[in-house]
Amino acid sequence: MDVDDLLDADATAVATAVAGRQVKATEVIEAALARVDARNPQINALVSQRVDAALAEAAAVVPGSAPLAGVPFVVKDLYAEVAGLPATSGSRLFADRIAGSDTELVSRYRRAGLIVLGMTNSPEMGLNASTEPLLHGPTRNPHDLGRSPGGSSGGTAAAVAAGIVPAGHASDGGGSIRIPASACGLVGLKPTRGRTPIYPSVGTLAAPLSVQHALVRSVRDCALLLDIAAGGMPGDPVVAPAPLRPFTEEVGVAPGRLRVAFSVARPDGQQVHEDCATAVRRLAQLLESLGHDVEEAAPLVPSEGIMTALAIGMAAPLTARVDAWLESTDRTLGDDDLEPFTRVIYDVGKGLSGVDVVRALEAVERTGHAVGPFFERYDLLLTATIAEPAPALGVLDTTRPEVMYARAGDFSANTSIYNITGQPAISLPTALDAGGVPIGTQLAARFGDEALLLRVASQIEAAEPWPTRPALPQRF
Repeated sequence: MDVDDLLDADATAVATAVAGRQVKATEVIEAALARVDARNPQINALVSQRVDAALAEAAAVVPGSAPLAGVPFVVKDLYAEVAGLPATSGSRLFADRIAGSDTELVSRYRRAGLIVLGMTNSPEMGLNASTEPLLHGPTRNPHDLGRSPGGSSGGTAAAVAAGIVPAGHASDGGGSIRIPASACGLVGLKPTRGRTPIYPSVGTLAAPLSVQHALVRSVRDCALLLDIAAGGMPGDPVVAPAPLRPFTEEVGVAPGRLRVAFSVARPDGQQVHEDCATAVRRLAQLLESLGHDVEEAAPLVPSEGIMTALAIGMAAPLTARVDAWLESTDRTLGDDDLEPFTRVIYDVGKGLSGVDVVRALEAVERTGHAVGPFFERYDLLLTATIAEPAPALGVLDTTRPEVMYARAGDFSANTSIYNITGQPAISLPTALDAGGVPIGTQLAARFGDEALLLRVASQIEAAEPWPTRPALPQRF
């Protein structure tokens, strides 16, 4: 079997080849590391590596001993940590921080047989829909090196889209799985709030918007990695409803006749870019041809207090984290420790009261109550993942806070609502923009119903395979 061709497949295919002894795990990891050497310099997806350890783990793989034994993988440098590797969160403040142990989610990945090659680039503290931190420099979209891969999981998205690894860890606090999935032509599911652990970090009460999962090339990989990752830890304050059966068993199952709403507008009523609107309408037509009832409709999202709540939801936990680090290292905050946009958010956090935070959490809860009934009338809501195609690098410039405030909402308008409500939503790579760069379409379901998203996503994937594949080497 040609290992190079295998690396352009999904993680399930790689694991199957290793389990069937068609290829050795060492051959797979060596080929993946060779691709890191050849492709990473152009896209800047990985910001740290573990070469010797990965090769040693590959040599010890027993074929078929775990669901993904011998599959190369990457971890986003934000909250998830790998023992011995830098844990910088894309920030100069944490540039010297080294993880002492694996976080729980990484431990689950490794028990499933995944071999971590390194950490991927993230914007500082995950606060950008593009991945351009001052610490590590920008990550480039493998489909167009002048464009952004999205953020904040842009490093992982670029590594998967460039064919370095078939899958990688990601997280989503406002669209950070789905935005890069759209920009790079991948499948990106934001699970239900509380579905996957952040332990030993704490943040479900302090930062209830974010959840962790992965960026992948196929719906079956999305389901398998969710089975591997899902489940809370004893003492977790929020745990998602348990699925009726493993998520992998939902792939390929007929979803039945669904009530699907679609919208080509953002929640604030503004129309999305025409390329994005065209992608939504095409998928709506496909869903109708598959037997679903499809009509144009959207929930009424309350505007009062939501933007303030989102700002507080970012600022309060960020400020607490920065202050905790300064205290633990016995230092003060320097002028160059944080990027200008992050510093503005930090300063906002310093001025918040406990009452401000409670009111923000109440606004989050009220939004869930306002949006939830829509998903009793409809099974799914279809929208564009992001309101316009992947931007050029530099459009979202964290050294200019006024630009971030003016532009950032254009890229998270359709995604952040589900971080507020806690519902699952998935971005599917169903289209290309006028320049041939991927555009994602997003499907959202009621709270706790990832199973339905996986059933209908696999139905779409089978009916009309994705128009993208790993970017060709000559792009680099």
